This record gives sequence, structure tokens and C-alpha cells, in this order.
Amino acid sequence: MQTNNRIAQLATWTGLWVISQAVAAFGPLFLWGEQSIFTVIAIIATLLFGLGMIRANIKHLRSLDELQQKIHLEAMGLTLGLVLVFGLSYSLLDTTNLIPFDAEISVVVVFMGLTYLAAIMVNNWRYL
Repeated sequence: MQTNNRIAQLATWTGLWVISQAVAAFGPLFLWGEQSIFTVIAIIATLLFGLGMIRANIKHLRSLDELQQKIHLEAMGLTLGLVLVFGLSYSLLDTTNLIPFDAEISVVVVFMGLTYLAAIMVNNWRYL
């Protein structure tokens, strides 16, 4: 039951963070224009919700059994390494003008999510 509670807390913090990201990104365009104080407040809220999300994720991971913790730890380690290598290589492609577009952080975030998902799936297959 504790794990389900932790998952609900993690989902809540993640939802708040995603919403705050959207408000910070689109608020200046559609809500408050060039009034930068509102943008600063929205970015601070995003930072605080992000820290809450990280804290909830740590609590969630601690509530898992040892095997699930191992599965997630290995997936996180692989994801960290691959994102670091991919992200820096992607940035170099941009700065050296070897790609005809700007390197966007969203590409790295999607790569990170897909890498973590794949690593969790592979580790579940390996260990369960």
C-alpha cells in the first residue's frame, strides 16, 4: 500500500511540474505578455515543483523492494550515460553546423525518456 501512495504522490508532483512548465513557457505568450515578474514567479514555481517531484521520486524509489530498486538504478545509470554522450554529441553537431537546425533540448528530453523506458523494460525482462 505504501508503494501505491508513493506513486500517487509522484504523479501529483509530476503533474504540477508539467503544468507549471506549460504556464512558464506559454504564459508570456498568451496570458501576461511582457510583464516579466509573472514569468519569474512561474519559473520559480516550476523550480519548486520540480524539487518536489525529485523528492517524491526518491521516496518512491525507497519504497520499492530491492529487486525493483536494482532495476531502476541500472536503468538510471544507463540513461545518464547515454544521455550525456548523446546530448553532448548532439550539441557538437549543432555548434559545428553539421546539422541544418538548432539542437533543441526537447530532443534530448525525449531521448532520455525513451532510453529510461527501454532500460526498465529490458531490466524487467532480465530479472523478472
